[in-house]
Order: sequence, then C-alpha cells, then structure tokens
Amino acid sequence: MNFIKVGSACPITKVADVDFNLNEIKKCVEKAIEEQVKILVFPELSITSYSCADLFFQQKLLKKAEVAIENLCVFSEGRDILFAVGAPFEYDDVLYNAAYLIFNGKVLGIVPKSYLPNASEFYEKRWFSSGLNITSRIVKLPFQDNIYFGTNLIFRSGDISIGVEICEDLWVTIPPSSFLSLAGCNVICNLSSSNELVSKADYRRDLIKNQSARCMSSYIYSSSGVFESTTDVLFSGHLLISENGGILSENERFNRKNEIITAIIDVDKLKAERLKNISFRDNKVLIPFDMETIYFEFNNIAINNFDKYIDKHPFVPSNPLERDKRSKEIFNIQTSALAKRFEHTGLKKAVIGISGGLDSTLALLVVVKTFDMLKMPRENIVTITMPGFGTTDRTYNNALDLCKYLGTDLREINIVPACLQHFKDIGHPVEQHDVTYENVQARERTQILMDLANKEGGLLIGTGDLSELALGWCTYNGDHMSMYSVNCSIPKTLVRYLVDYVADHESTPEISKILIDILDTPVSPELLPKDKDGNITQKTEDIVGPYELHDFFLYHFMKHGASKERIEFLAKVAFKGTYDDDVISKWLNKFMTRFFTQQFKRSALPDGPKVGSISLSPRGDLRMPSDASYNGFL
Repeated sequence: MNFIKVGSACPITKVADVDFNLNEIKKCVEKAIEEQVKILVFPELSITSYSCADLFFQQKLLKKAEVAIENLCVFSEGRDILFAVGAPFEYDDVLYNAAYLIFNGKVLGIVPKSYLPNASEFYEKRWFSSGLNITSRIVKLPFQDNIYFGTNLIFRSGDISIGVEICEDLWVTIPPSSFLSLAGCNVICNLSSSNELVSKADYRRDLIKNQSARCMSSYIYSSSGVFESTTDVLFSGHLLISENGGILSENERFNRKNEIITAIIDVDKLKAERLKNISFRDNKVLIPFDMETIYFEFNNIAINNFDKYIDKHPFVPSNPLERDKRSKEIFNIQTSALAKRFEHTGLKKAVIGISGGLDSTLALLVVVKTFDMLKMPRENIVTITMPGFGTTDRTYNNALDLCKYLGTDLREINIVPACLQHFKDIGHPVEQHDVTYENVQARERTQILMDLANKEGGLLIGTGDLSELALGWCTYNGDHMSMYSVNCSIPKTLVRYLVDYVADHESTPEISKILIDILDTPVSPELLPKDKDGNITQKTEDIVGPYELHDFFLYHFMKHGASKERIEFLAKVAFKGTYDDDVISKWLNKFMTRFFTQQFKRSALPDGPKVGSISLSPRGDLRMPSDASYNGFL
C-alpha cells in the first residue's frame, strides 16, 4: 500500500568524542531496525557533535570522523535501513558541513549544507563553506570511490524519493527542499542543530509543517540534544516528523537519553496530492539545475505493527476546540454564499421544506442565520412541512416545534391526497411500495416547494447533503432539485456535528431540546408507511449502510484517488472493533456501485457553495461521465 516507517533520532553525544558518538548512533540504528524503520535521520554533525567550534580545524578530529563513517558503512551491511548522519567533509582543501547517506555497506551520497548561519550565536563560516552551487561532483573516501557529492541528489527506492537539507537550509526564503520536492522527492530529511530559545520551538514546528504542506511531502527533522556544549547556548534535541502540513510525531524536548520517534508515511497520499495540483506541476520550471538520482532498493518495507492513526471521521476535526472553530467557519461560508444569492436575485423570501430530519434542520439553521445577518425578518422564511404516508409523530412534531421557536412562517400541506390521485392517474397500485411509490412523494413535495417559491417570490433552498449525493440517495428532479443548495458539500457526519454545535452553543433551551431529539432520530426519508406503533420503518442506514463508513470511503476515493483495495485496508484499520471486515467490504462494494451509477444526478446539480476540500459539483471538483463503468474499480 506504499506506506513506509521512518524515524528521527537524537543520540547522547560527547563533544568531539567521535568513538563515543559512533557507539550511541549504532544503538539508535539497532533500535530503529527493531521498530521496522527504513529511513532514519540523525542531527547535524552528529558524528563529531555540532558544537566543536575551532576543534573542526584539528586533523585528528576530521580523520576520526572519516573512520567513523567507514565503520558505519561496515555496520550497515545487510541491515536494510537508510540512515543520514552528519559529519564534516573535506574536499579540495575546503571543509563542508555535510550529511552522509548510508545504506547496506556504502555511502550513497554526500549532501553539503547550502546556507551557513553566521550571525548572533552562529558563526559557521569560520569553519565551513557553503555547498550551494555544488552539484553532481564525483568524490571518494579512503574506503570508497565514486560517491556523488552535491545539493542536487535524490535517493530513490521504488516510489520513495528522498532529499536532504541541513538546518539553516529550511529557514531561508526558498529552501533546497522546495526544489528537491518539485524534482520528485516525497521524503525530506533535515539534519539540524537548532538551539533552544523561548518560543523558538513553536516557530520551528510551524516552519516544518508549512514546508511539508507547500512541498506536499513528508519531512523528517532531527536536531542536536542537550549534551552539546553549553558554553553559550543550549540544544534541546527537538524531533519532528511531518506529512503534508500535519505533525505525525513529535518528542518531548530536553531528553537525556538516546531517543527515537517514528511515524508511518503514506507515499500514495502524497503522490495523489501532487497529481491533482496543477500549480505544483507548473512550478517545476523553476528547478535551477538537473537532479542526480541515486537508486537503491529496500528489501522489504512491510510493517507488521501498522500503528498509523487513520481518522474514522476525516471530515470532522477530532479536537473539540478545533471543531467549534470549524463550525463557525462552515456556517460563515454557507450563510455568506446564500446572502450573496439573495442580494443578487433581489428576493426577500426563502422557501424550505422541513421534515424533522437532520438535513432540513441544518439548512433551516443556515437560512435563519442568513436572514439575521441580512436583517431580514424571519417571518419571510416560509417553512413547509408536508406529511406523507411514512411521516411519524416524532419528526412531524419536531418540525412544527422547531419552526415555531425559530419564528418562521410555518405552513402545512399534506401530500397524501395528491399522491393518491397521482397513483390513480398513472395506474400505480397504492399497496405496491416500490421506487415509484417513494419517488411520487418526493416529487410531489418538490413540486409544492417550487410552486410556492414562485407564488411567494422566494428562493427554494435545497437540503440534500454531500453523502446523499455521493450515493445518489435522492429522487431525480425531486429532493435532488432546488434553486440553491446550502448543504451540497456537507457530508452527513459533519451535518450531525453542526446541528449538535448549534444545540450546544447557539440555542435557547427549547430549541436545543428539539435539536437533540432530531439528532437521536434514525435517518430516514419516511417514504414507506410507519409501523403499527407509529415508528419509522424505513431506516436509510439499514438500506445503504452506515454513513460514517460511506463518508470515509468518499473522502479517500475523492481526496486521494484511492483504489477500492486501499480504501478497504484503511477502513479496516480505522474501524477495527467497530465493524467486522466483511461488513466493511459489503458496504464498500455498495458505495462503489452507487457512486458510479448515480453520477447522472450529480451532473445536473443546482448551485451551492463548496465548503470543505471535497465537492461533487459538475462545475467544480468532479467532471465525471455519467456512463462510466464501475467494473474496473471493483
């Protein structure tokens, strides 16, 4: 599935004690191998320690560092792990601060530091020269010939392409990792020695997150620890692993022992992000020089203990504080979009069908917020409840009470007589509860709403959500149609949270009680007759499957172009203990078939705002033929 486990290490060091440092580096490598790490990054100048100062002029130190690199090469034979260690490199009577990439007995390449800090507490130019313009040089060490040396090196195994920069390289306006990523690197390693100051860790973390997001890459960062010299500054051993703007793993700084953090990188996800990003492709013309690719091959990148966190609900933030902030933002997008449509059309009324279900409730809350924002009276919101054959007292009363407390113009039109007449007109037996029976009701409701909108000079607001559109769980030219659709890019899992947010934070006790009961009501179109006790018999999730599964499937299918096999693998990890594997497989097959067969409905969607990263609008994110076959995807 193209996952790889990577690590960032900070060993105990003694300043200028190469033998001691070498031994601790080996311990970290052995620990990483136990944890199935394939790429391991050590701090800058970790062989000698970073803070040797004028000792870098001592030939004894430089020679010992060279011998230590040879020792590590011998040590690496047959170990199937690539590790990057920092050490000085002397070339043509010039000393460079360099990263050595070591794999299976060899130095694959040496990357010099491009940008040397030389102000305030840093004065690297006293000892080292910049490697900024060095590309594709062929150098040798006493124990190995034909080693690539330069800043343009890419280390590649299969789909995994690795680039290296060193400390200050990240802090400049255009870091080398930007060009390396444009050239194909999806894993960036940074060997660093960033001293600790108040609040510097926050800035450093933001830099790494932002660079991984801009480069659509993973980023492995390792910085020198507390055992460096404290003559003037302190180092904290900050370790970070980021992926496309998010932090996967981070340590507690100021540790006083050997430390490794690990994370699982999703290479396919990074590839998918880049494939869709046209600006990323266009930016490639700025690469300043040709890259040199050095090929190697891992024997096995399988992960026995797959412990990568896979979010069950990728559309809903897991952090409560972030969820509240996100909810406000979503409502701002929905209400601002709807306000623009009212201002453009000059209409002063809204018409909306209210069923007592989640989707129409959220749409009504958006309309109310919009009218309040525009200082238009809520009496101009015409809410229509249209009880039919399957309407239960619970949903009916919730619809009435909600509209009453919100102060809308509530009207009731029973659709049963009109539907019975229509059954008679088309010769459909009323006792035959098939798709015609259901769709007649949905289209009757839409006809009423459309005609009332014309009569009142109002805008008919659609209530259908993103999950229903993905599954085609709507009646074509019925609830599928409106004059403006405010929920069209809100998935069901997020609809539920948004209603819950209003109940908790923006409601009177009376309204909150109604909203909570709506949240507790089974999702249903209520198109089939209720049971003898007046309860819902038609439960959507019994028919098409759990919406939390379908939202998960939709996210990975649309966001990352994931295959069915990959989605199934991720779902089984995310929902382990919630759904059996065969249940996940069953509903994933249902999702794939419905997604393809129902595209014709999405090809004729009304306008509506994109809210999150995924939309199914035929004018926006999804240009898909209605005649595409699902066979190749199953």
